[in-house]
Amino acid sequence: MAFSMMQLFLLGALGPRLVDELDVSPTLLGLTTTIGFGAAAVLSPVGGRVVDRVGPRRCLVALLLVSAVALGLIGSAPGIGLLLAAVALGGLPQALANPATNKAILATVPPERRGSVTGMKQSGVQLGAFAAGLPLAALAGVAGWRVAVWTAAGAAVVAAVWAARVLPVDAGSGAGRLSPKPGQGSGRRASLVPRGAIAWLAVFSLLLGCGIASVNTYLALYGAQRLGLGPTAAGALVAVLGIAGVAGRVGWSKVSGQPGRAVWLPGGLAAGSVGAALLLAGASFVHPLAWVAAVAVGVFAVAANAVSMVLVMQRAAAGRAGTDSALVSAGFFAGFAVGPPLFGLLAESGHYGPGWLLVAGEFAGACAVALCWAVRDGREVRA
Repeated sequence: MAFSMMQLFLLGALGPRLVDELDVSPTLLGLTTTIGFGAAAVLSPVGGRVVDRVGPRRCLVALLLVSAVALGLIGSAPGIGLLLAAVALGGLPQALANPATNKAILATVPPERRGSVTGMKQSGVQLGAFAAGLPLAALAGVAGWRVAVWTAAGAAVVAAVWAARVLPVDAGSGAGRLSPKPGQGSGRRASLVPRGAIAWLAVFSLLLGCGIASVNTYLALYGAQRLGLGPTAAGALVAVLGIAGVAGRVGWSKVSGQPGRAVWLPGGLAAGSVGAALLLAGASFVHPLAWVAAVAVGVFAVAANAVSMVLVMQRAAAGRAGTDSALVSAGFFAGFAVGPPLFGLLAESGHYGPGWLLVAGEFAGACAVALCWAVRDGREVRA
C-alpha cells in the first residue's frame, strides 16, 4: 500500500524542488496528480476483475515491480514530458492495491479482526507519505531529489522480491493456496456498475478524494510559498500528515469493525475534515495552525478512506470483493484526478485561502452524501 502511491507523495513532498529545477508550475504539479489518478480511476474496474481472476499474490508482486519502474522513470525525467508518462504508469499499482489487499484479508483473516487489520494495511499509504515527507525529503536535501526517488525505486524492488517469496500462493496455483471464502468468490464476470451501498461509497470517495488530493499535492508548496518554511520543513508537513493518518486509519478502522457504528463513521469523519481544511485556510494568518491542520487531515480525512474500505468488505456481494473494492477506489481516484487542477488554478495566482475553502466544500459534500446514505441504510435495516 505504501508503494502504490509513493510516486505521488514524493511529487508532493519534493514539489518545491521540482518547481525550481524542472521549471514546473503549480498548475503542472497538479496535473501530475490528475494524470496519475485519472489512469488509476480508468484502470481500477478492470484491475478489480483481474484480482478476482488471478489472485492477490501475483497482483501484489506486479504492483511493486511497476511501482519501481515508475519511480525509476521519475528520477530520470529531464522534463515534464517523461515525468507525466511515469506518473501515468504509476496508475496501475494504485488500481491493483485495494482489490488485491482486501481480497487477501478476506481470504486469510477471521471476520472479527478484519476491521483492525484493514486499518493497519490502509495505514501503509500514510507510511508512504511519511517516508516521502521526512527521510526521503531529507535525503533529497543532501544528495538531490533524483537520488531520493531512485532510493524509493530500489526499495520497491526489494519489497517485490519479499512478496514473491513470502506471500501465500494464490488460489488455484497449488499447495498453500489462499482458500476462497465468503466475499472472495471465484472471479466470475460481474457488472462494473456500482449499486446500492457500493454506489454511495463511490460518490463519497470521489468527493473525499478531491479534498485529500489537493492537500497531498499542495501542502508542502503552501508551506514553502506562503508560510515561509524551507523545503525540508515544508516536506515535514506531509510527514506529519502521514503519521496522523496511520493513527487515524488504525484507530477508526478498528471502531468500524462493528457494523452498527461503521455506517455513521464516514459522515462524522468528513465533518472533522471540513474543520481541518478551515484550519489550513487560517494558517495563512496564524502559521502554526498548519501543523495542527496536517494532523487533523490525517486523523479525519485520510482515516475516512480506510473506513470506506472496511464498509466495502462488509457489504461486498459474494464473488465481488475485488470488483467492489475497485469500484469504490475508482471513485476515490477520480476525485484525486479532479481536485488538484482546480486547486492549482487558485494556487498559481496565490489564492491559497479560497483553495482551502474549496477543499472544505468538497469535504462538506462528502459529509452530506455519507449522512444521507447512513439514514437510508438505517431505514432499510428497520424495514
